[in-house]
Amino acid sequence: MQLLPAIDIRGGRCVRLLKGDFDRETRYDVDPVELAQHYADLGAEWLHVVDLDGAAKGEPVNLSLIESMRDGAGIKIQLGGGVRNRDSLVRALAVAQRVVIGSLAVTAPDQVAAWLNEFGAERFTLALDVRLDDDGTPYITTHGWQKVSETTLWDALARFQPSGIEHVLCTDVSKDGAMEGPNLALYRDCVERWPAIAFQASGGVRNAADLAALAQIGMRRAVSGKALLEGRLSETEISSFLPNA
Repeated sequence: MQLLPAIDIRGGRCVRLLKGDFDRETRYDVDPVELAQHYADLGAEWLHVVDLDGAAKGEPVNLSLIESMRDGAGIKIQLGGGVRNRDSLVRALAVAQRVVIGSLAVTAPDQVAAWLNEFGAERFTLALDVRLDDDGTPYITTHGWQKVSETTLWDALARFQPSGIEHVLCTDVSKDGAMEGPNLALYRDCVERWPAIAFQASGGVRNAADLAALAQIGMRRAVSGKALLEGRLSETEISSFLPNA
């Protein structure tokens, strides 16, 4: 399993939000370009970068900074935040090797499917973020996790299967930034139902034991930001999940 270090950018700084709430922000005193280089030096091949300003504005805002991170570190970028239309998608694809599509996968699935067919499914990661109901069924959230749709995770995956979707980032939003451990049962279900998809786990990773548990159930990648920024994993532990270490 491959670790994707996460860098969330707001106002040119590295931050983390608790459960996606812009009012519950933690700022970190580290330069995004220097942090990208640090992760590359440890052996990272990819970074998961979220343009939070872009997500709030509805179009990418920090592309020049993200380009500096990419070129300075010589690393591949998976970029989310602010892609709402074809123009913003083209701009994002000029900087990132993969673009993350979130709410549009539910609100405009035909448009997203057309993009996958036009640009190639390998250039996209669908961010299918979920809240579980009382029966444990995962329902997709939209609009920055503020709304719960009537679409289940399984319905969404079936919708994009004909378009050849390869990469899916799944977050149990109740776990994001909470440092309570990932939802292993959810991810095990994902892998068993859709073995051909390269799932990415996001939310709740606390330590190397959580990463090992995700690897054991067959997750292809795990995204982690807060645990890395706060030193909950040693550099040796981080490097053990990085391909270029």
